[in-house]
Amino acid sequence: MLLITSFSICIIHMFLYFFKDLANKIFTFPQQTNTAHVRVTTSRQDLKAVTVCFRSFTDLNRDHSLFSLATPSADNNFLIFKKAANGLFELWARGKSNTVEGIAYKLNTWHSICSTWNATSGLVQLWVDGVPSSRKFTSSGSNINGPIIIVLGQDQDTHGGGFDINQSFVGMMSDVHMWDRTLSSCEIQNYSNNLSFTAGNVLNWYAFEFQTVGRVLIENKQELCQ
Repeated sequence: MLLITSFSICIIHMFLYFFKDLANKIFTFPQQTNTAHVRVTTSRQDLKAVTVCFRSFTDLNRDHSLFSLATPSADNNFLIFKKAANGLFELWARGKSNTVEGIAYKLNTWHSICSTWNATSGLVQLWVDGVPSSRKFTSSGSNINGPIIIVLGQDQDTHGGGFDINQSFVGMMSDVHMWDRTLSSCEIQNYSNNLSFTAGNVLNWYAFEFQTVGRVLIENKQELCQ
């Protein structure tokens, strides 16, 4: 009986880590913790540009992390961070940040969120529901170099850890994609409007490699009646 139980646990763990196609699925982070998160795997370890897009839903009115990419040299190598103030975000690249303000952002609503960065210019930009922010400078002159750890649901204050319960994400997240280039405005708007777009070549929601840690649920998308 012990052998069967251990084997079953192993199979469940492998399933969580190697689950690939998340079409019509969401991650649900149902409670505030300093442990629960999704750790995402990528073979890409050198990035001269980045675009990250995802959809999220939350009622949080405090600071929280939406997307955290860390390396040993910089825990905030690429971070999308929602501040408590309405419409205020922090965008981080290569350990440097800038803020974007005045973003139309409502609680208890699905939002499409995209962020871009380019190592040559050092400019970051945020897109919420297909609407762009002003471009802001963070860091230029060097690429994001691995080993890369990507976390959803927590803010990495160390490489792969250092989670703060008061910065954890509580809500739902879906359709996570990442590219090694700066997408055009048309491509980002196509993603935001659920039109045809090219899936991410760094992270691809339809071929997603990840591991869940703690209480993170994989659920079907909720379809509202018309």
